[in-house]
Amino acid sequence: MSEWTEVVVSVPVGDIGRAGDIAQMVVPYGIYIEDYSQLERETQEIAHIDLIDEELLKKGRTKGLVHIYLEPQENPQEALAFLRERYTEAGIAHELSMVTVREEDWAEGWKKYFTPLPVGEKLLIQPTWEKLPDEFAGRALLWIDPGMAFGTGGHATTRLCLETLERVIKPGATVLDVGCGSGILSMAALLLGASRTVGVDIDALAVKTAVENGARNHMAPPRYTIVEGDLTGSISGTFDVVVANIVADVICALCADVGRFLAPGGRFVASGIIDTREGDVRAAFAQHGLTVSERYAEDGWVCLVAQF
Repeated sequence: MSEWTEVVVSVPVGDIGRAGDIAQMVVPYGIYIEDYSQLERETQEIAHIDLIDEELLKKGRTKGLVHIYLEPQENPQEALAFLRERYTEAGIAHELSMVTVREEDWAEGWKKYFTPLPVGEKLLIQPTWEKLPDEFAGRALLWIDPGMAFGTGGHATTRLCLETLERVIKPGATVLDVGCGSGILSMAALLLGASRTVGVDIDALAVKTAVENGARNHMAPPRYTIVEGDLTGSISGTFDVVVANIVADVICALCADVGRFLAPGGRFVASGIIDTREGDVRAAFAQHGLTVSERYAEDGWVCLVAQF
């Protein structure tokens, strides 16, 4: 019998609700949360007893645990990288563990699941350790070794972004990639005709991975620039396209600042939006004067294109 993989996320109890919402993005069939911060009070209110099992009393009160169970065909490394970057973006302190794969084995674990992947009409996402398939000759080739950074093209949010960039990027366009992860969107933008891309991420490991992936694809400053930091403190200038494949809450917050970075007539491509949060994102767009011009969806995820 094939085995499922259990991912366990440890977070401060005050963040357990938000952490659970983000974990729910990985699996559609439910998660399991352990939160013992109110054990005594809840036991009295619900069960009306004072006697509590000794093992339960030993449970920590300051940390909560989110358990995620992945089916055998799911890519656990993609899930781990996704969670790691989303929790970092949301400012949630976290520890990730997995029953079957240790953190130091993540980079090797990718190789079991990551194979050449055609995306849209023009791109081929190619693992560095795989032979180039003959049937995909003629596509623009993007070599990726994701390590522990999110972004192989295998996740629906990344595919939606890549396909949308293929539609919106005009020759010579400039692109800002917010939360760049592995650098996949920045590099793809160049292959799709952009003249210059800037990627920014608050995660030092993602920045390191994005720079290394750029070198693999012969992309370097000033054409391909990766910056560590947040958007407002690290980036200047305006761009024809701003793309953010993050989470709904961060996209909503970005709406207040994105106008400073969009050139006249520029487009804001926002992905990483689970469909149940689309209304919140649209409301934030409207509040800040952004009008949605295009919408694409896949597997419960939504990508929106907006303009001022």
